[in-house]
Amino acid sequence: MFELNSFLQQQREQKLYRSRITCEGMQGPLQVCDGKSFLSFCSNDYLGIAADPRIAKSLCNATEQYGVGSGAAHLINGHTSAHHALEEELADFTGRERALLFSTGYMANLGIVSALVGRNDAVIADKLVHASLIDAAKLSGAKLQRYHHAGVSSLMDRLAKASDTKKLIVTDGVFSMDGDIAPLPEIIANVDKSNSAILVDDAHGIGVLGERGRGCVEYFDCNDDVEILMGTLGKAFGTFGAFVAGSETLIETLIQSARSYIFTTAMPAAIAEATRTSLKIVQSENERREKLQALITQFRTGAKQLGFDLAESITPIQPIIVGSAEQALQMSNALSDQGILVSAIRPPTVPAGTARLRITFSAAHDETQIEKLLRALESLA
Repeated sequence: MFELNSFLQQQREQKLYRSRITCEGMQGPLQVCDGKSFLSFCSNDYLGIAADPRIAKSLCNATEQYGVGSGAAHLINGHTSAHHALEEELADFTGRERALLFSTGYMANLGIVSALVGRNDAVIADKLVHASLIDAAKLSGAKLQRYHHAGVSSLMDRLAKASDTKKLIVTDGVFSMDGDIAPLPEIIANVDKSNSAILVDDAHGIGVLGERGRGCVEYFDCNDDVEILMGTLGKAFGTFGAFVAGSETLIETLIQSARSYIFTTAMPAAIAEATRTSLKIVQSENERREKLQALITQFRTGAKQLGFDLAESITPIQPIIVGSAEQALQMSNALSDQGILVSAIRPPTVPAGTARLRITFSAAHDETQIEKLLRALESLA
């Protein structure tokens, strides 16, 4: 085996070494990790339904019908009536002709991009898109160009200079580390659709934004102008997996060409059935989104009074930028000592010099817990 210790030592010295914690029990504001009780502000369970007993009951009932494993890929014999029903319901939810399930959001992005563009094409991506979209562009063989974060004029400049056959514009809907929302109306207004298409990875917006939780496209009322929508099911939906929604032609193309769909085992049918229950909750219980927004407002008001410089985010992702990786780690450890779990996000996840505390909120939190977080942050300020 070749030598690896020098890399690990370098990670430690630069305060970039990543360590896992071991948690017990269900997702929720209160967790036991490594044997210690914490108030957690680092989960993506934005609507607080990952531990909902209705979803758990659906999962248990479905295992009696379908068992635990799916056995094969969708194109062999792993595609069940549960998968098919969920795809139809997700298509209806997103207002699209079809939807297609993937095992993870990472695999969905790899499959979409590599199936739609190739060596003679271009992928033009926001500077801060998720790593899966960058890897997808590289895998496709297309020419990858990056535009300034949320910079429509920078995007237009890249488009004007690109002479490639097809141009795929990719952006997060809600950016996972900053919590801000892509300027979709401005992007749409300036893109020539004759040889371009827009892919929005709305992993952190779907379920959270919009009156019915349809995400960024509902928030901006631009659903018909975004050809390719990717959403995940392991965040606001509280289960597991991902989907792509779009036209009949798009979905059939992905079924024929997306390698991360064709050559992998389907998600368990029981998970799909549980997600059908989750989808009903996401659509019908708007009070969860209302409560979530109230908690976000409470936190932002209190944090600004304490002098923290917050990002421009109305979403559950509320980062506090601290700069160095060492300082972010120290602050995260100091909060941990007070029984509060907040992740320190460091390079290469975020650019050098922008290490941060990534605070995330859930509708399962309450006002008292937000106040406890603010008091703990005050002790660090």
